[in-house]
Amino acid sequence: MQQIIPHLWFDTQAVEAANWYVSLFEHSSVNRISQLHDTPSGDVDTVDFMLGGVEFFAISAGPFFSFNSAVSLMVTCYSAGEVNRLYQQLSDGASIMMPLGEYPFSKRYVWLEDRFGLNWQLCYFETTEITQKIRPVLLFGADVCGRAEEALQFYQSVFPDNVPGYVNHYLPGEAGDPRAKTNYAELTLLGHQFVAMDHGIGGDETFNEAFSFLVLCDTQDQIDYYWMKLSAVPEAEQCGWLKDKFGLSWQIAPRVLNEMLYAATPEEAKRITDAFLQMKKLDIRALERAKQG
Repeated sequence: MQQIIPHLWFDTQAVEAANWYVSLFEHSSVNRISQLHDTPSGDVDTVDFMLGGVEFFAISAGPFFSFNSAVSLMVTCYSAGEVNRLYQQLSDGASIMMPLGEYPFSKRYVWLEDRFGLNWQLCYFETTEITQKIRPVLLFGADVCGRAEEALQFYQSVFPDNVPGYVNHYLPGEAGDPRAKTNYAELTLLGHQFVAMDHGIGGDETFNEAFSFLVLCDTQDQIDYYWMKLSAVPEAEQCGWLKDKFGLSWQIAPRVLNEMLYAATPEEAKRITDAFLQMKKLDIRALERAKQG
């Protein structure tokens, strides 16, 4: 099972969005829809879904955060025709960031923001072997422009199972913002592939909780380790959430938590939910005690 899972925060549309996304891609399915009750956002829908063979989670938890271009999803297509098809489907109600066409780096490419605000980069590379259909792209802009490669080196130091990949740099004078150094880089963490780049003109959009990464842990020691290594903003620590030194949001959670909630009676689920809502770093034993009552 995937250990790092992209997590999408919607206002009210998580189920609608997940159902739409899975209709667009092969090897996709909605696996589970459930509710958390009596949270600070009220009763919220959660969705576990597969998209192009990659697992995602989504939640409808209120209008507190919005997607932006700081994190997008790059879809590597098998043909220019596949790019065209996905563009036609995703562009309904979308905003176009970079128009559909041929670029020096891709035979067929488009960047768009879909009707839910989520950013997509659709691309076709003639010589690329596709090992992960959909990859999150981290765009380092605003205050962290120029730190993409530093971030990748940091994540390599944190996650024991990592594979550094291709890195390409801006040529002198190529980027509009002199801080920008990396125009494309790849990294695999715990088997999950990421892309990172510096914003060529600096930009003003920053990482936020709308797009986070859920790290599933098998033991309390793993939770403690990732919490210690990643957390850099004390005021962001809540319910297993944290922010790292680049502003990227992570959720560090026990793998058993979702199964505990899914298998629980309504009374047990309420006790578990009440317990983790009071926590900063999640405590497996305390959650198990809460379930027992």
